[in-house]
Amino acid sequence: MITMREGRLKDSDVATEEPTHYPSEIQSARLSVWPVNWNAIWVGSLALVAAIIIFGLIGTALGAHVIGPDHRVVDLRRIAVGTLIFSIFSAFFASVIGGWVTGKIAGIRRSETAMLHGAVSWLVAIPLVITLGAVGAGSYLGGWHSGLASAPSWAARAEAPYDRPDNLDSTATDAQRSEHSAAMVDYHAKVRQWKDETPRATRNSALGAVSALLIGLVGSVVGGWMASGEPMTFNYHRTRDQQSSKS
Repeated sequence: MITMREGRLKDSDVATEEPTHYPSEIQSARLSVWPVNWNAIWVGSLALVAAIIIFGLIGTALGAHVIGPDHRVVDLRRIAVGTLIFSIFSAFFASVIGGWVTGKIAGIRRSETAMLHGAVSWLVAIPLVITLGAVGAGSYLGGWHSGLASAPSWAARAEAPYDRPDNLDSTATDAQRSEHSAAMVDYHAKVRQWKDETPRATRNSALGAVSALLIGLVGSVVGGWMASGEPMTFNYHRTRDQQSSKS
């Protein structure tokens, strides 16, 4: 009897022998992949782009943004304080709207996953904004975001925004010729200054675009965090599991 029991135990041990899985490994495997809700991301990205356009049009209507090649920023010290405040406000809150819409549609209740979705919606919105600027809608994007716009390859090269004086005919008087000569000298001087200031204006435009993008990234993360409904504190995740276990 003792031998039979021992044989049964040995057979059962061999039959049920399986690889050992530890709870920590299973938990880490479950947390290694975060699902992405692309429907919510696309809607949030469209909301972000729409908010950028709305804020840009409001800024243009209020005079905070003056769009055009003749109003490019050459000296940063000449930017008005109101224009700077409105540019920061529009870049931040437009992205907050996009991140919040993404998190709410996805129905995410974890702040980390909601923040990730907000950041991904910001990533998707960047090519959309660049495409709008490339097709000629850069004037709708406001001050800083208009720096993402560039002339498409099929468009003619933009010249200096100055009107060249008309040529004189053979019946022009000496006074008219003298006036035309002075106008041509002034025209060439303005074009020369325009070309000299182009590198600085391009640098300032790129600086404004980078600032808008970075502020937008922060805003989209904050918007996703707000949509999760969790307290917006940096140490909440340390006590989250304890509070959920108590409840």
